[in-house]
Amino acid sequence: MTSIHPSALVHPKARIGEDVEIRPHVVVEADVEIGEGGRVGAQAVLKSGLRLGRRVRVHEAAVLGGPPQDLKFDGAPSYAVVGDDTVLREFSTVHRSARPEGTTRVGRGCYVMGYGHIAHDCDVGDGVIIASYAALAGHIHIGAKAFVSGGVAIHQFTRIGELAMVGGGSKVNLDVPPFVTADGVPARAVGLNLVGLERAGVTAEGVRLLKRAYRLLFRAKLPLAEALEGLDAIEDDRVRRLAAFVRASERGICRGRARRDGRAASRLDGRS
Repeated sequence: MTSIHPSALVHPKARIGEDVEIRPHVVVEADVEIGEGGRVGAQAVLKSGLRLGRRVRVHEAAVLGGPPQDLKFDGAPSYAVVGDDTVLREFSTVHRSARPEGTTRVGRGCYVMGYGHIAHDCDVGDGVIIASYAALAGHIHIGAKAFVSGGVAIHQFTRIGELAMVGGGSKVNLDVPPFVTADGVPARAVGLNLVGLERAGVTAEGVRLLKRAYRLLFRAKLPLAEALEGLDAIEDDRVRRLAAFVRASERGICRGRARRDGRAASRLDGRS
């Protein structure tokens, strides 16, 4: 049974599903949808254009569906969509698209920790974890099951690949390929996300092939075209996805970790 606290302000044109709980002093504007089984903590603000899937958990003082922080935005209708079973912790923010009828998307089963920020027109894949104080600028794409650690700042239009991990406090201004761990200011590739790969059930053989691909991209000091030819010769679906991500990069991919002599461990920045 749906429960709405008497102090909550819920617009009559909001659409509330079955078995939803809305706690004290929540504000729900018109043109908001809350799916079945949702929970909205005290003092959260759900703004027009927000669509929450089933069983979404919104914690205290989160602000979701707010207008984009884009000086070109003219107030046209747009949306923010959050997938089923996602958790948005205290003071987290998700902004709707800056494009007329556009959509900011957060996938299913994501976890956005306290003060995490997802800006306009981002596309966050299923199962992504965004830790506290991480900030995503506009138009960022994050692949499924990636992990963005605390205090990370990601430049607009950057892509983070599936099952990638970004270390705490990093500044990310180039694409982070799938399955890779990046860290630092600016972020550099420091290895594979072995913990994430293990949790995802990737076999030892699959990890071995990804390590081979990683060495070609970040350690062999090959021109990008030659490194990608080497990846193409590896018969593995994840390696193929890695190569496709690199080929599609417009910003360029992050460089490898610097060697002890101070030189970069790789010349591959996606623009070679």
